[in-house]
Amino acid sequence: MQNTVKLSVCMITYGHEKYLRQAIEGVLMQECDFEIELIIANDSSPDQTDNVVEDILKSHTKASKIKYFKQDKNIGMMPNFIFALKQCSGNYIALCEGDDYWTDSLKLQKQVDFLENNLDYVVCYHDCSVVDQFNDLKVISFLQNYKNDYKENDLKKGAWLPTLTRCFRNVIQEFPSFYEKVNCGDLFLTSFLGSYGKAKYLDFNGACYREHSGGVWSKVDEDLKNKRMISDYRYFCDFYKNQDKEIYQFYKNRLNKSFFKDFKADLSIGNMISSLKKFKLYYSDFLFWAVKNKIKKYFD
Repeated sequence: MQNTVKLSVCMITYGHEKYLRQAIEGVLMQECDFEIELIIANDSSPDQTDNVVEDILKSHTKASKIKYFKQDKNIGMMPNFIFALKQCSGNYIALCEGDDYWTDSLKLQKQVDFLENNLDYVVCYHDCSVVDQFNDLKVISFLQNYKNDYKENDLKKGAWLPTLTRCFRNVIQEFPSFYEKVNCGDLFLTSFLGSYGKAKYLDFNGACYREHSGGVWSKVDEDLKNKRMISDYRYFCDFYKNQDKEIYQFYKNRLNKSFFKDFKADLSIGNMISSLKKFKLYYSDFLFWAVKNKIKKYFD
């Protein structure tokens, strides 16, 4: 049977019982002249998230558009995200996590129309607002001064495209094995898409990003974010070292800057012993990483 779905909406959820209904309804209200499907992947939420989805499946007039998957056990955000992406059968994919929501019923139509008529672009995105857990408005324009079009290399370097606003071509057939281990999956996805085309900013505000205490990224303090990016920059270096020298050097510089930021943070609070151990570990570990990749490159 021929697949008639043109666009898949990928929605991962964990512990979103307070917000998920609004997220789902923002998808099902979309007015499109093409078929869409909503892939929901619940990472074995400990709350009533499952009941929210089941109620919508039983009562909503557009429930047939939903394909619901519940993990038997918690597998982690990135493995669940990769699983959800693999279920997407459309020519295009749009993202909306279970605690965010869309506000423009023509969002997907606008984005698909653009991509259909501009084949050199792989992704398009738009502005959004920021709300809190009570739907109270905190920021009208999340992007403010970052409403840009991006070339391929800009995407490879991790241009900022808010997750819930992007719509992209379903062109990535396989993800690197390390992808399930990264901390900032959006950044890597943006970078991967850079191998397939450019990014276009569409001038409208069509969604709300939610900041709340249970948010995976918004609740993380700056020190921990920096530590996680050190790990992610290493993965980037490994990924690009043999295929793009410019991008490899870009992430190598980011890696060094992030480490020294972490190192100086320890110094600033007087944790000299920790700083010295971290400095020694970093350089011995970094040396091992560099030698390993040099040897691997020689045998390749």
